[in-house]
Amino acid sequence: MKKTLLAAALMSAGACAYAQSSVTLYGRLDNGIEYMSGVPTGPTTAQSRLRVESGDWGTSLFGMKGVEDIGGGTKVTFHLEDGLNTVNGASAGPAGTAFSRYADVGVTNDTYGTLLLGKELWISNMDWDFDPLGQSNWSSASLVGGRNWVGSQNGITYETPTVGGFNAVGVYGLSNSTDFNGNTTPGTQNGRRAGFAATYTSVLFQVRGIYDEIRDSTGGFTDVYASSREYFAGLNVFLGPVTLQAAYQGSHAPQAAAGAPSTTNLEWGGATYRINPEVALIAAVYHVNANNGGGSATMYTLSGTYSLSKRTLIALEAATLHNSKNGAFGLNANEPGTGDAPLAGHGQSGVFVDLQHEF
Repeated sequence: MKKTLLAAALMSAGACAYAQSSVTLYGRLDNGIEYMSGVPTGPTTAQSRLRVESGDWGTSLFGMKGVEDIGGGTKVTFHLEDGLNTVNGASAGPAGTAFSRYADVGVTNDTYGTLLLGKELWISNMDWDFDPLGQSNWSSASLVGGRNWVGSQNGITYETPTVGGFNAVGVYGLSNSTDFNGNTTPGTQNGRRAGFAATYTSVLFQVRGIYDEIRDSTGGFTDVYASSREYFAGLNVFLGPVTLQAAYQGSHAPQAAAGAPSTTNLEWGGATYRINPEVALIAAVYHVNANNGGGSATMYTLSGTYSLSKRTLIALEAATLHNSKNGAFGLNANEPGTGDAPLAGHGQSGVFVDLQHEF
């Protein structure tokens, strides 16, 4: 009888220990058909394009998360995630990178907050939930050259608990080089990075402020779209089925080359109307202005989503972008005048329909 009780106790203890740890595999597949006008085919020519594309409404990705409860209200966590191009099956990250979005391990406690070490999406990505289009492929990131999408390695991240609606996040990315601010190691990220975000959330509204800086390999701020200081302020207003959103994002590169833009100012506003749990309509307008002859652009977007289930939706988005005489901004998140951005002074329009499934 005693042996039976001992065996039962040991089995129960083992089950308890097992229940304190978990690993979750998850992912998102987003494929669609996209039409875009004004795609350059030469220095002075452009044509329209029709293609099958991955990740227009939301990045296709695959990842895993794990948590172990070590007692005393403290848990150890890890997070691994890679972006995918589900049109051709390739990783969306740089060659040789297994997890291009997240690769971190840390500890979290309800009282003391969360500390993470490793690779993260950069803190400027925290403006996504103040963007009516949620940083879909044609949204706020389009007019800042994708600066909000960058990742950051060698990072230390601390997030406070939420107290009275307030929450804060601080990040610090070392260069891991003998040059503290810059980077003397070829083929790695830029120089040192730092950022801070503070958020207040209530039933009626939410506000967030972000400051961050990304240095280049020399330790300076030389490219307004890549190595710069950035300031963000965003507002969400919750009115039942309607959410109103507005934000400002400014980027500054005081050491930019002569004649190149050293400042951009981006403003946007929009609204989401959730007709019912399955259907939502979204409209937004984005405007950017770059100094030193970098031009300006305004982008208008209209989209709708229909949820086929809790995990699957269809998204439809149409957008049109108008450049000033010197502007060369495009619908996709490329730096002006690069990739498939239109010719300077020309506009660009597009429409896509996506099927997205999460698991």
